[in-house]
Amino acid sequence: MKIYQGIDQFTGVENPAITIGTFDGVHIGHQKIIQQLKAGAESIQGESVIFTFYPHPRMVLNPDDDSLKLLSTEEEKRELLEKSGVDHLIVQPFTKDFSRITYTEYVRDILVNKLRVKKLIIGYNHHFGRNREGSFEQLNKLAPLYGFEMEKIAAQDINKVEISSTKIRKALDAGDIKTANKFLGYDYGITGEVVKGKGLGKELGYPTANIQVADKYKLIPANGIYAVTAEIDKKMYKGMMSIGVNPTISENEVKTIEVNIFDFNKDIYGENICIYFKQKLRDEIKFDGLESLKKAIAADREKSLQILA
Repeated sequence: MKIYQGIDQFTGVENPAITIGTFDGVHIGHQKIIQQLKAGAESIQGESVIFTFYPHPRMVLNPDDDSLKLLSTEEEKRELLEKSGVDHLIVQPFTKDFSRITYTEYVRDILVNKLRVKKLIIGYNHHFGRNREGSFEQLNKLAPLYGFEMEKIAAQDINKVEISSTKIRKALDAGDIKTANKFLGYDYGITGEVVKGKGLGKELGYPTANIQVADKYKLIPANGIYAVTAEIDKKMYKGMMSIGVNPTISENEVKTIEVNIFDFNKDIYGENICIYFKQKLRDEIKFDGLESLKKAIAADREKSLQILA
């Protein structure tokens, strides 16, 4: 897959079939659209192109709204799209100036003159251009004028995208990993740098790597204990993760993300680590002492090994 940082880098391809969207998470709904895109490109002996945006439009249009949490970082999204077999990915910088382009300018200057679209695959409820004035119906009228074909994404597939995104976020907020992974079509993951912690896990006999996730928009699942796998230097390890405030040990409410990697004893401070969620084991609980906590952690380990076997 070739990646372009904006339409000005895109040099054009023969007969491009194009779809447009944010593609956060590249979940099963998106994957259905990508299949349609690839089939559409093949039908015109062309190449598949995804036109997406960064930052997410909501970050630019509503900068004070910090409620937005994304299923994938930009890097994760690119990796997922590459696995899907798309030929070209255009990541357009989204700015306030870009948001003010009228829908006719959008079609003429971007889709036709810049991208040279031959087939546009788009949802019936897609809106674009300044104040979202452009619609599928208007695109349908302009398509013959500019010499490109329109192909509608079926309503049920659009609904699948919308329902999947909402359900995935709600499931992760509730710690329901099974539902989230079902709608994603893969295990939900987070990536971060291993940083120094307080060493509390080591004192309990279960040393942990403290993870610092750099992207503030990345959705972190609900507080609790999880069975996970960890990818370090392209090798996979089994483990269990704690997300929360360590109520038995700590009185402050600083949230931490810690993973105990089974059968692993290396110094990985400063390295990046990828964690993939398999199943939630339990909620975070305040125990009546360290011995009770140690027994619970031992049980968590045994249950994790059963789930990950």
